[in-house]
Amino acid sequence: MVIDMEKKSKLPLLLPLRSIIFLLIFLAGSAITGKDLPDIANWWSIAASAVNILVILLLIFAAKGSGSSYRELICYKKEKRNIKKLILEVFVIMSVGMSGMYLAGFICYGAMFPAKSLEIVAPVPAALAVINLLVLPLTVPFAEDGLYLGCGAGQIKNKYAAIAVPAFFYALQHCFIPTMFDAKYMLYRFISFLPLTVLLCWYFRKKKDPVPIMIGHALLDLATAAMIFGTSVIPGFFDKMEGML
Repeated sequence: MVIDMEKKSKLPLLLPLRSIIFLLIFLAGSAITGKDLPDIANWWSIAASAVNILVILLLIFAAKGSGSSYRELICYKKEKRNIKKLILEVFVIMSVGMSGMYLAGFICYGAMFPAKSLEIVAPVPAALAVINLLVLPLTVPFAEDGLYLGCGAGQIKNKYAAIAVPAFFYALQHCFIPTMFDAKYMLYRFISFLPLTVLLCWYFRKKKDPVPIMIGHALLDLATAAMIFGTSVIPGFFDKMEGML
């Protein structure tokens, strides 16, 4: 297989892709339904699962077009692992992910658990919540890590830009998931994920190992999908959560 270096060098141009797609989806959804953006914000996880599948397919074709493969794009290598080390790495990734959200809440709203944070676990139709409980955590790592790490941190030559640029776009996409033109909320979303995205890009650049990243990422989104499942199928659960904040 001949690798087309010119096409590989263009892979970082895909980094803004998810931000643009989510922005267009929510604007189109608002126009079609006649509802304001905050009123359709709860559909973010359903949109994310659909976009994840689309992005995974695009990454497969992009890698193939450059004479490579998706596995090579994310530097996946089958190898024997130290399970204790893997668990520790996953724990660190999840801890940084959660800590970033608490930090952002304190900076933007003066509370580690601001009421605005509940936008992310607002209920959806129960059937979709069940499907999303499986689809979201299974697709997010392959789509997001494939894009920002495989096409960004793994392709950009400058060692500083290879961390800063994909980490920025990795965090930026969350400003549009869901899309709401509220500057404080968008800043909250960006700061929530920036510490984690910097860590992931640094780790991937240094180790070229996607496994702990993808496992930790999947578990974080599984927790989110589980909360959405709970608010969607348990009557009054979401209202109780609102009453606690």
